[in-house]
Amino acid sequence: MASKTNPFTFLQQVRAETAKVKWPSRRETSISTIMVLVMVLLASIFFFTADQVLGWVIGLILNVGA
Repeated sequence: MASKTNPFTFLQQVRAETAKVKWPSRRETSISTIMVLVMVLLASIFFFTADQVLGWVIGLILNVGA
């Protein structure tokens, strides 16, 4: 069974561990954000195109094409 730690000691340990974290710089964060937005845009274009093509093909198959 794990030993109990009082809240003050726990908060000291949390603070010590947080200090060890290498936080990203503003530049790294900006670049990552831009990369995510570009990938979301590309994925949305792909899925929109795939949806339109599949809808068109199914429309042709069922003779309900526009």
